[in-house]
Amino acid sequence: MADDPFTIRIFVPDGNPEGIRIIDRMNWTGLGIVFPREKWKDASQRRDFDNAGVYILVGYEEQIDEDTQAIDDIQIIYVGEGDGIRSRIDEHYTKKDFWTWGIAFVSANRGLNKAHAQWLEYALISRAREVGQCKLENGNVPQEPALTESEKADVQGFLREIFQILPLVNLRAFDVPKAIVAPKTKTVGGGGLHPAPQIAGPDTIIVPARADGFKRVFLGENCWYSIRISGGMLPKIRWIAGYQNQPVSAITHVAPVDHIEPYGDGRKYKVVFSEAAKPIGPIPLGNLPGAMQGPRYTNYVQLSKAKTLKDLLAAAT
Repeated sequence: MADDPFTIRIFVPDGNPEGIRIIDRMNWTGLGIVFPREKWKDASQRRDFDNAGVYILVGYEEQIDEDTQAIDDIQIIYVGEGDGIRSRIDEHYTKKDFWTWGIAFVSANRGLNKAHAQWLEYALISRAREVGQCKLENGNVPQEPALTESEKADVQGFLREIFQILPLVNLRAFDVPKAIVAPKTKTVGGGGLHPAPQIAGPDTIIVPARADGFKRVFLGENCWYSIRISGGMLPKIRWIAGYQNQPVSAITHVAPVDHIEPYGDGRKYKVVFSEAAKPIGPIPLGNLPGAMQGPRYTNYVQLSKAKTLKDLLAAAT
């Protein structure tokens, strides 16, 4: 069943689309307020922050991917609540440096109280932990507050509205990943590679990995994640090949792709295999200088015939 269509309204009080934005929608008692960190002092003057509500602070942290050793950014979020949230965000403005912007949700008619805000905080933190698309700055998951049956129904409805708005401000830390493309490639017969028909153009992504991450994720979890994939390549990928960095320095396994889904904030992807990866080659680096630092694309038939990675990449260009 398709989701119901809806309309939202965005008011930009200072005329800057990258500044403070007020989000509401028809037949909703709530209000969303987006604010860059540098605009918090201006945003905090709004009376809306006198009300009970929940807020999410968002930032990024540079880290080294333990599987690929690539330097990357990971989204960090902090979820908080208050019966009047201005003072809470004021404190985080002074003491928490990680965040660059935030979004707050309050009731336009003061329909939320302290217990309702605590339940929303509990639900958002629990969802973020369950989905695993970000790093949570919150130390612990709070206990679920006790609400009456009717109160819980009301805040669950409020939460559904929040989840509909968050993707519109590019906050996807609470999204349950859904397949963007699902080729559901399969091998046939016994061992070895599936004798796929000749296909013009690339249909295979080669990803570099450290030996420990390769064994734990590529072979152990039948997937590979935190991959940057160009948009035009997403519908073309049918296979994924794993290149193990030093001391192996070779492509050693290939797997058919079941589906590809967003990972993290949606700028990267997770490739899920339809079957466990099978050994191939190995296809060594050859005399190609340096090492693979990021994903490369090739054709499956060329992969099955390649003797060295250098020849394979040359054939793909």
